Amino acid sequence: MPGTAVALVAGLLFAGAAVAFAIARQDRRQVPVVRTASGSPTARPPSAAPSLSVSPTPSINPPSPIPGYLMIADRANDRLVLVDSNKHVLWTYPPAGSKPAMPFFFDDDVFFNQDHTEVISQQEEQQTIQILSFPAGKLLWRYGHVNVRGSTPGYLSTPDDAYLLPDGTVSVADVRNCRVLFISPAHEVLRQLGTTGICSHHPPDHLASPNGDTPLPDGGTLVTEINGSWIDDISADGRLVWSVHAPVAYPSDAQWLGHGKILLADYSSPGHVLEMTTSGKVLWKYGPPSGPGALNHPSLALMLPNGLIAVNDDFRDRVVLIDPAKNRIVWQYGHTDAPGTVPGFLHVPDGMDFLPFDVAMSTPAIARLVGSPAP
Repeated sequence: MPGTAVALVAGLLFAGAAVAFAIARQDRRQVPVVRTASGSPTARPPSAAPSLSVSPTPSINPPSPIPGYLMIADRANDRLVLVDSNKHVLWTYPPAGSKPAMPFFFDDDVFFNQDHTEVISQQEEQQTIQILSFPAGKLLWRYGHVNVRGSTPGYLSTPDDAYLLPDGTVSVADVRNCRVLFISPAHEVLRQLGTTGICSHHPPDHLASPNGDTPLPDGGTLVTEINGSWIDDISADGRLVWSVHAPVAYPSDAQWLGHGKILLADYSSPGHVLEMTTSGKVLWKYGPPSGPGALNHPSLALMLPNGLIAVNDDFRDRVVLIDPAKNRIVWQYGHTDAPGTVPGFLHVPDGMDFLPFDVAMSTPAIARLVGSPAP
């Protein structure tokens, strides 16, 4: 796009960012899912997990530039980490030196539940999904069989983007099975999008390797299809509302911004992040071809309430914040092209979610946690 147009769009992004983020974040979790009689909720029995040591002194003001905290799925390190703007590690799972309640290998994404007291993560190459209490870190629920692919009930094949919906239903893109599943707390599949094993673009009946299943405000699902680079809006009752071809080589985890806009990562090298409309018009794009600002297989982009865009830059071992007005990276966690395990380092971070400061401060257990860096 011409420079003037980019600047104009970026300014609009900043002006409406807080509203767009609030709509998109709240909407993606408050999705009613119709249950069958056999899919009524059941209690998830907690499993034992190591207790975590936290500080009793909460912060007073949120650090900048993150108006809260980022929970990162540090995939190649097999862990989750919560960090603040000052690059302090506030929480990890599994805690250092401890063994998790079940194997936790290749955690590909992480999302909070509606009240930020639980997190859900799928282990893409382990073929499982886990729900953990936060910040206690107890295993509450699981689905799938460790290191066993399958398509029959109870099995997954490359699960991606697992979300925990307000009624306890779990949605997940089951990539190699070419379907999106909706699973009850009782481990029953309530419904699915796509047909198991048929991998072609003909939504909602057939899906071409879906890797995203973002909940929408009307109860529908925003499906991202890898093959063919498609993004689909599928209603709560299973109808196709619209489908758009994304102008990227490998679409990843499309996020709904509201007002007909989508935020999308291009999982390529060099990679890109773009905002586009449901008709396919690109409103803003970031993606230097080389240099320190270039992206290498970015997997997820999230709009923060202050207008900055958080991006998992997977193969450069970092999470970055991009300022659309300046069209450059203004903050990062992780050392570029330098994988590591000690604080300040990541190794193929492939997922994340945002924890708002006001939510953290209003939840005593979380407020104690974020008061100072974890030892």
